[in-house]
Order: sequence, then C-alpha cells, then structure tokens
Amino acid sequence: MSAASRDLVERFYNVVWNKADEAEARRISRRGFSVSRFPRPRVVRACGFIAYLRSVHAALENFTCTIEELIATQDRAAARMSFSGTHRAKFFGFEATGREICWNGAAFFRIGGATIIELWVLGDIEAVRRQLEPERRAAAFSVRPA
Repeated sequence: MSAASRDLVERFYNVVWNKADEAEARRISRRGFSVSRFPRPRVVRACGFIAYLRSVHAALENFTCTIEELIATQDRAAARMSFSGTHRAKFFGFEATGREICWNGAAFFRIGGATIIELWVLGDIEAVRRQLEPERRAAAFSVRPA
C-alpha cells in the first residue's frame, strides 16, 4: 500500500471534510482536479468542490466522515466511508428537520505528483432522502429472470 496515497485520502476526509479546511483542499488537489458524482454523472472542478464542501457543512451541523476501509496503491485509492450530521439547513432539496442523519459512500481516487487528480464518488442518497422524508417509500428493486 502506498503511504503517500493513503495519507492524501486520509487528509482529504479527516482534514478537508471533517474540518472544512479549504486551504488543505487546495493543497492536496491538482489545479485541474475533478469530481464525478454518481448517480448524476456530473463533473465538478476545484472551485465547485469548495462550494459543495461549504454547502454540506452549512446544511449538516457536526458533519463527520469516518473512513471504514481504505485501499491504496501508488496512483490509485479506494475508500468506503460513513457520514453523519444534524440536518440544520436545506440539503438535497429538504428544509431543515433537526434530525441526525447518516449514510454510506465509496470513493475512487486517481493520484499523481502528490496530489489528487480525479475523484469518483458514490453516496447512498436514497438513504439520506428516506431520513429527511420518513414517509418516503424506498424504491422497489426487483430482478427479472432473463
């Protein structure tokens, strides 16, 4: 496992996300850094990422990311995380509920020159929506035989 890649990912979550440290975000991400989010295939550049970081921290008091598992090589890393916070402002279109919410996610990093070049993330947004709107029914899932 690459210590440098592991260190970058740990700083990305423990310093950038948990402490909302924008200066650290700029230090560890390449100028052309991009984030792709699933399920909405959208690319966000560095300035858009900082705006998103601010919006999450504004919406979720005591926002915390916990790295559950981290695998890294010299130029790649993958992490499985859990997230939590208290919903205090508009988030995913929902006005503040005061509820403590939590969800899980995963991220895949491309690393080069001691910086994060690219990030692809997947978060359980449906779990967030169900917690912010408890009367919301979970989407049905079925597998049909071929």
